[in-house]
Amino acid sequence: MAYTTINKSTDHFNTKLYAGTGSTHNVTGVGFQPDWTWIKSRTDTGNHRIYDAVRGATKTIFSNLTNAEGTNTNGLSSFDSDGFTVNTNTQSNGSGNNFVAWNWKAGTGQGSSNTDGSINTTYTSVNTTAGFSISKYTGTGSNATVGHGLSAAPKMILFRNLTNSSTAWNWGVYHKDIGAGNGLHLNNTEALSSQATSFNSTDPTTNVFSVGSWGGTNYSGDNYIAYCFAEKTGYSKFGSYTGNNNVNGTFFYCGFKPAFVMIKNSAAAEQWRIYDSKREPSNHMFKCIFPNANNAENTTDNASEEIDFVSNGIKIRSNSQQLNGNGQKLIYMAFGQSLVGSNNVPCTAR
Repeated sequence: MAYTTINKSTDHFNTKLYAGTGSTHNVTGVGFQPDWTWIKSRTDTGNHRIYDAVRGATKTIFSNLTNAEGTNTNGLSSFDSDGFTVNTNTQSNGSGNNFVAWNWKAGTGQGSSNTDGSINTTYTSVNTTAGFSISKYTGTGSNATVGHGLSAAPKMILFRNLTNSSTAWNWGVYHKDIGAGNGLHLNNTEALSSQATSFNSTDPTTNVFSVGSWGGTNYSGDNYIAYCFAEKTGYSKFGSYTGNNNVNGTFFYCGFKPAFVMIKNSAAAEQWRIYDSKREPSNHMFKCIFPNANNAENTTDNASEEIDFVSNGIKIRSNSQQLNGNGQKLIYMAFGQSLVGSNNVPCTAR
């Protein structure tokens, strides 16, 4: 049984559903002031819009594109004490559309410079309790290290070049189970590839992560954002499983009741997939959203999309290559609520 010091996971991560109004809208009920908010229209095609407190509320990047950072005052205009405010942008607040916003708490604000690495960050905002930090830094073009502030080695890091829209410089994804010599790209379906220049073939330490010379993580003079995740028992899990191409698929143990999971088949050209317990409060999950595409939420219950959220992990119910390719490694990041916290309060099963 998993025990955790995080007795209320929704103090650090929460999914919020809301209906677009087409005018200024204060979205409340998140439960904390978010530092990273990822918004997607569920009912309409439209780009994923990612905002964080380190870059500033109006600064937008897109998980499905290689576009440089843009400024849009009509998108998310502020991070508030119990949520955030969106304005007239149709991809954040289109009238008649339904939206999902995934929210994480870092250091409740922009933070300050971290000087642990050979590159000093412009700002780093850190939540050591939940194992999440956001760092902004300027690239040097050669092998370097950057401080993350977590006092624990990150298991997964998402990188985005904020300055350059080159299609060759995708989102960089480091995951502990594919190693620092390989990488994936959040904005496309590609299988993992050898990327020694992305992370200098060096796994993160308790103080720093490493970057090489690739433009997706460290081009000279370009600005970058890095979202770093360390694992916390009973709250977050970053791992992998091997597919068996069977509807009685793999079960992977998280040690908590899942609230959010993102999955990618690292061995095949398949979509990234996000599932969460707010869009589907029952065990049976099929309403996935693709981080690498602008598609609306999948609403068709079919065998290629199915997984179960259970009280202590996730059971794969699909025989598709997307979720269960035979003998293939699939990676995931998951957040949720422990069965029992440090105060011995039980968490109800699903």
